[in-house]
Amino acid sequence: MDKVIAKDTTVDKAIRKGLDLLGVDSHEADIVVISEAKKGIFGFGQKEAVVEITRKEIRDFDEAGDIQLAEIEETVEDIVEDLEEDYPETAEKILADRPEIDSVISSDEDEEAEEYEDYDEESGRDEAIAAVTEYLTSVSEAYGAPAIVTVEEKNNMLIFQMESEKPGLLIGKFGKIVNALQILAQALVQRYVRRRLSVIVNVGDYRERRAAVLESIADRTAERVIKTKQPVFLEPLPAFERKQIHARLSQNKRIKTHSEGKEPHRYLVVEIAE
Repeated sequence: MDKVIAKDTTVDKAIRKGLDLLGVDSHEADIVVISEAKKGIFGFGQKEAVVEITRKEIRDFDEAGDIQLAEIEETVEDIVEDLEEDYPETAEKILADRPEIDSVISSDEDEEAEEYEDYDEESGRDEAIAAVTEYLTSVSEAYGAPAIVTVEEKNNMLIFQMESEKPGLLIGKFGKIVNALQILAQALVQRYVRRRLSVIVNVGDYRERRAAVLESIADRTAERVIKTKQPVFLEPLPAFERKQIHARLSQNKRIKTHSEGKEPHRYLVVEIAE
């Protein structure tokens, strides 16, 4: 049995029941909340919470780097599907020069593959920066929103800043365009860089404004969880945004967080700390 539909009086209880039926832990399954529980009035209209839990597929990999490559490829494909459905014209331009992910240099320090014996860390980083800068510049021009791209490196992170007179076109509704560009930029960087480098693509001050929104979401969620003692399942968010909310909530010892689901539909669960 690889999938179950579980029901109970709360979402949390339904999830725990489903996990027990499959015999897996939460990190070994994809969890989808179909509907939340309703208390009803005087016993009428009461409904149980319903969740769908699917056992994650276990894949075999020959090389350590294959795991990272597979994760990037899977995320990129999901982003591409979303773009093509919601922004067909934009997707065509963004993907016209889409970086091919034909190799990823393993970040395992103990692995000394012969093909990387002559690897130059600084040269690889410079090539990655040049490739991403060229890609972002060409995409913005093709989309009719020419942008000047600059880069800053700090705290093991590459920040590509795009300045355009038409920032809205490059950000997209709910940040979908800039987030897609960021995923593709991350994939391109991993072709050149051996160590793990996080990539941020920012348009104007979008990331700063978005960070303020995420902090507000985190604070409101914490208040709700503390008040109701019930877990809250947030909307799916990119990994780096989930980390921002987690960092904000980690300051509150009364609650705890963890992620569920599969990228790019992975979401954060906030609950009372036991």
